[in-house]
Amino acid sequence: MAPKGLIFLAVLCFSALSLSRCLAEDNGLVMNFYKESCPQAEDIIKEQVKLLYKRHKNTAFSWLRNIFHDCAVQSCDASLLLDSTRRSLSEKETDRSFGLRNFRYIETIKEALERECPGVVSCADILVLSARDGIVSLGGPHIPLKTGRRDGRRSRADVVEQFLPDHNESISAVLDKFGAMGIDTPGVVALLGAHSVGRTHCVKLVHRLYPEIDPALNPDHVPHILKKCPDAIPDPKAVQYVRNDRGTPMILDNNYYRNILDNKGLLIVDHQLANDKRTKPYVKKMAKSQDYFFKEFSRAITLLSENNPLTGTKGEIRKQCNAANKHHEEP
Repeated sequence: MAPKGLIFLAVLCFSALSLSRCLAEDNGLVMNFYKESCPQAEDIIKEQVKLLYKRHKNTAFSWLRNIFHDCAVQSCDASLLLDSTRRSLSEKETDRSFGLRNFRYIETIKEALERECPGVVSCADILVLSARDGIVSLGGPHIPLKTGRRDGRRSRADVVEQFLPDHNESISAVLDKFGAMGIDTPGVVALLGAHSVGRTHCVKLVHRLYPEIDPALNPDHVPHILKKCPDAIPDPKAVQYVRNDRGTPMILDNNYYRNILDNKGLLIVDHQLANDKRTKPYVKKMAKSQDYFFKEFSRAITLLSENNPLTGTKGEIRKQCNAANKHHEEP
């Protein structure tokens, strides 16, 4: 006799192409997964994010970057948070993770949850929900996200380049990589709207300034960039950067799209986004309507957060977010 849950799912899928397809689309995540096991979990994460943002404004940028760097690399399983071991390099120590920080504050959130519900809430869910609440701190939309993820047991530094879209890649490559996660063109355009906040380190853009200035850059914007990045080879010990949006650098808004249409995008991908025939129509639409931007951004973040999660009996619930539980650590 089939389990009741399977029968119920079959009824829901009756109008779908096939039951097997519907089952494949059921990734095991649900709204308010911790309703019974840790009722205060989401409130604790939200309060910790608010408190940390009040003390350290840049944590919100970190939470937003975390969800991209973790969920885009094969699975949304907090592999990004693992430290290197004698056997493997961590994702967060690869070149692609340059500028990522504030990982210690994820541990602060984890510790608060452990005091309330030991061994219950995964680091993967903390990573996703802190991003959700960080987006709100930056003036963005509240995005209802499902939970129930479990934590991966190893980092994936060896495949970061294969899966994580890069700011110097062609727009075709970026669209393809996000497309493999089920995120369509307007979703990609919306996700890159995260460049509305935070900053770009000079090491990521000096190739557009030296030895010659990229003619695609708005000449009125170049003096400011040169002032912030005066050296062709930035001092690795100095924190040299340019704010992504000089007008509203701490607010997630659609000003990014107006900037890139005015050739003020700092990264190659920003310029391509505003000029490629596949993406430009959506850039224009988001530049005109913040509501449309938020709608597509919310949809894309949801899809990203549900990329191949570990659920059920897969993975584990880490005791600390920076290390796999010892008896489960893989070679």
